[in-house]
Amino acid sequence: MRIVDLILAKRDGHELPAEEINAFITACTAGEIPDYQVAAFLMAVYFRGMTAAETAALTLAMANSGATVDLSAIPGVKVDKHSTGGVADTTTLVLAPLVAAAGVPVAKMSGRGLGFTGGTIDKLEAIPGFRTALSGGEFLANLGAVGVAITGQTADIAPADGKLYALRDVTGTIESIPLIASSVMSKKIAAGADKILLDVKTGSGAFMKTPQDAVRLAEAMVAIGARVGRETMAVISSMDEPLGLAVGNSLEVAEAIDILAGTGGAPELREVCLTLGAHMLVLAGRAADFAAGYAELDALLANGAALAKFAALVAAQGGNPAIITNRSLLPLAADRHTVACPESGFVQAVDAARIGYAAMLLGAGREYKGQQIDLGAGLVMHCRIGDKLAQGQPLATLYTGDPAKLPVAAAVLRAAVAIGPAPVARARLILGTITAASAHLAE
Repeated sequence: MRIVDLILAKRDGHELPAEEINAFITACTAGEIPDYQVAAFLMAVYFRGMTAAETAALTLAMANSGATVDLSAIPGVKVDKHSTGGVADTTTLVLAPLVAAAGVPVAKMSGRGLGFTGGTIDKLEAIPGFRTALSGGEFLANLGAVGVAITGQTADIAPADGKLYALRDVTGTIESIPLIASSVMSKKIAAGADKILLDVKTGSGAFMKTPQDAVRLAEAMVAIGARVGRETMAVISSMDEPLGLAVGNSLEVAEAIDILAGTGGAPELREVCLTLGAHMLVLAGRAADFAAGYAELDALLANGAALAKFAALVAAQGGNPAIITNRSLLPLAADRHTVACPESGFVQAVDAARIGYAAMLLGAGREYKGQQIDLGAGLVMHCRIGDKLAQGQPLATLYTGDPAKLPVAAAVLRAAVAIGPAPVARARLILGTITAASAHLAE
């Protein structure tokens, strides 16, 4: 196979056989194809797309390009969850211990963030002593003993995806449904889960800006799962405003603890966690239906079992579980500023992307890969769409280690919250579900 022939075939709209896609990924991983030819292939896919069969072949080739995780020694059906990301998307910190408390093992490989705030790994590292770089043996041992383990994704998991993503990022080919879907699913398949739940966000703070694009991406990923023998379903959820109230690493840990303890946190974050968790229990065969799974998880929050499981997770990975009762152990930036509402009225809209940008300006996120972030920086929102506010009421509290950053971040935040005289309805949180057999979407 000549690489140029493969590029030409895709450029001209032909379907590529699985063996050619596999050979391409093998050669790409080995560094045998120059970047300009890989970039040309990616651009051809961007314009011509891929069939479901091609996308599944690309996914499997990338999943098998490096190490894979074998979870077969752990009893039970392992269900992995992936979110396409957003602002204050703190679901993993709540969902992993909550589902594990219901008896479903949760083996999670997560990454660091680039953009608004840190990723799950950054958030967990805000917990004093918490180890996110577990060996394979430690990961499986913790999973067997505690029922939940979270570790950073290593470079040997789907290395082909890392190579392709680096080129997509600089060649204008990020926004390709087959390339996004295969990137996500290759890592999920390599991570060893039996079944996969996807939380596909849509809205101003999400990668997929419209529900239609979110559905297209969800359908592509669910189809890949069906073709490779991993039952997959997707939940379409709204990201038109931050999901939680806290945006920032240690601040999000604190909000997750509040929800697990039943002492606070955004009701919307709690609702999405219960919704995703209920579907995970059904996929694992632990609950007969969504309503039964939801009720069981709600009870585990109420009786303290989910919080106890979080404490066990923290202790097993070297962290200090005393953070649950002593929040002063979490890092918190010293300089803070309250942004006041400029006029009386109703919150018409909250631009989640701008809120995330404000948090990044405060030091909570990265503008470039490898940048150091301030684990104690970020912001806490005091309003949501539909709230009635009086002039001078707080919109948000900002936290930073550099007070010079406060004026610009405050201006960005004020611009992100639109105030008007008319009441507005709160946005629908869950927009639908996608499975291989059916799609149930909100009208």
